[in-house]
Amino acid sequence: MKKMRFLKGTILILLASIVCIGLIAFPSTAQNQGRVIIFHAGSLSIPFKQMAEAFNKKYPNVRVLREAAGSRICARMITDLKRRCDIMASADYSVIDSLLIPKYASWDIHFATNEMAIMYRPNSKYAKEINGKNWYDILLKKGVEYGHSDPNADPAGYRSQLVWQLAEKFYKMPGLYKKLTADCPLQNIRPKETDLIPLLEAGQIDYLFIYKSVCEQHHMPFVALPPQISLGSPAYADFYKQARIKISGKKPGTFIEKIGAPMVYGITIPSNAPDPEWAVKFLAFVLGPRGRDIMEKNGQHAIYPIKLTGDANQLPSAIKQLVK
Repeated sequence: MKKMRFLKGTILILLASIVCIGLIAFPSTAQNQGRVIIFHAGSLSIPFKQMAEAFNKKYPNVRVLREAAGSRICARMITDLKRRCDIMASADYSVIDSLLIPKYASWDIHFATNEMAIMYRPNSKYAKEINGKNWYDILLKKGVEYGHSDPNADPAGYRSQLVWQLAEKFYKMPGLYKKLTADCPLQNIRPKETDLIPLLEAGQIDYLFIYKSVCEQHHMPFVALPPQISLGSPAYADFYKQARIKISGKKPGTFIEKIGAPMVYGITIPSNAPDPEWAVKFLAFVLGPRGRDIMEKNGQHAIYPIKLTGDANQLPSAIKQLVK
């Protein structure tokens, strides 16, 4: 029997030490004129690596340092661990709005979209049978293992739960959400969604709830979910609102309710950025034509014209021009 219980609360220092170990720099020379420190969602690892490489072709003497973690962990590194960065990019713009604004950041630019999917291996159990209509039956079969990221650490985690709730309504299957949660063991839940890919590849799990873009970037087979439950279509925004989940809040013992909504990524420059000048240049690159092109090629559709939340008056002038 599989046993499931949600992770209630995040042990910040332990998680930060586990998930934030991937420091990547481009390039490292004695003539460095500046650096950009970026905390970003795991699902942005590949596009932001490409972004850093392209940025360095334009500014070869600038070091770009990236750390990937669950978006909420990235925010906690700023608020709780007091770590400083020049750019914070989240898989859910509301993480920045709820955890960083107004004390640690003034504004939040909405810059990309995505949708949920189910990644698997060609030899996953029942891989030849699973599709967008029967995936829940396949997952609940005896011997099938599936996983998702921690809802308290990573937007993909709570989005997976919202998908399960919406599936119950869309497929008219009362009790489906409880069955899916009860059948997913604790060991199949990790801090961020990309942490589960090695488990999938090693055969420890058969299926993984993750972003469609990550499936495409890793050239892995996946189940495309109906737009009514994938959280990827603004046309179904009202239907998405029927799903909701409580996750940990700003302070221990408090909670935030996440309500189903179309996916929107957010990006900001924290108020105490170590090198705001280079932060602005990198952000302008991300939001500009080259950055948008990189996002599109990686399956994360750029939002343009640019939208934002927070105080638009606090935007750097170079970014204001892009927003206009």
